Amino acid sequence: MKRAARAGRFELVDRCRPRTDPAFVRRVVRAVLRHVGQPGLHVSLLITDDAEIGELHARFLGDPSPTDVISFALDGGAELVVSRETARRTARAHGHTLRAELALYIVHGILHVTGFDDVRPRDRVRMRAAERAVLARLRLRVTPVDA
Repeated sequence: MKRAARAGRFELVDRCRPRTDPAFVRRVVRAVLRHVGQPGLHVSLLITDDAEIGELHARFLGDPSPTDVISFALDGGAELVVSRETARRTARAHGHTLRAELALYIVHGILHVTGFDDVRPRDRVRMRAAERAVLARLRLRVTPVDA
């Protein structure tokens, strides 16, 4: 009898107050990893503010501006940095929940690490479809990214 694929390790560092529910974040990570067929992928996630993500964006990508999510494929896993401050601002502006916006950033970052891209129009369509599918599975709603 075959064993089910073992879930990958998950590490979360949340520097924001109040803290994001770790069970919710774990559920988001599991859903996207199932979607891409890589349930064993190790994921390390930092939830931080605009100042810190701006510093990391400058250091690693040469752009000092804050951004929503930065993702790196390192040592066979996914390293993500998410700005809760950007998520809160964007969620308010678009009329959906902070949780849904944070989930979108996590999904988007993991999709990048697992081979999805959003530079060319055809690739963007594929990525947006994957984002919508995972968020729908989680019963979360966000304003369409490219609307």
